Amino acid sequence: MTLQTSELKVGDVHTEVVVDDLTRTQIVQYSGASGDYNPLHSDEIFATRVAGFPGIFAHGMLTMGLTGKMVTNYVGDGRLRSFGGRFRAQVWPGDTLTAQAEVVDIRSDDGGAGVVELRITTTNQDGVEVFTGEATATID
Repeated sequence: MTLQTSELKVGDVHTEVVVDDLTRTQIVQYSGASGDYNPLHSDEIFATRVAGFPGIFAHGMLTMGLTGKMVTNYVGDGRLRSFGGRFRAQVWPGDTLTAQAEVVDIRSDDGGAGVVELRITTTNQDGVEVFTGEATATID
């Protein structure tokens, strides 16, 4: 299904659980996929004794990637023009993340294509914002 301009209005919200009970294995798999082997994400002893954290935690870009999946699920593949944001809190093993996209603007670009501007928020199971951002996508 392709998102249509006629189906949208400012204030519309799309919500999706992007990970349920994040596992340590998923975090380590992301290390391999991204090439980011920082021990904060895989070495419990380093994370706790050396760095002083309660344990290992997910890469910020893993959170952003999971959030980005929600955005493309909503607007469709190949339609994302921009996507960016800020990491607000750490994501821990066992967290469940829910991402939300709110329509903040609908317009046409210079070529007449429909464009939607989205405000993005991802929260954990306790309602803590772990990522906030914005996205722009082409729509029909």
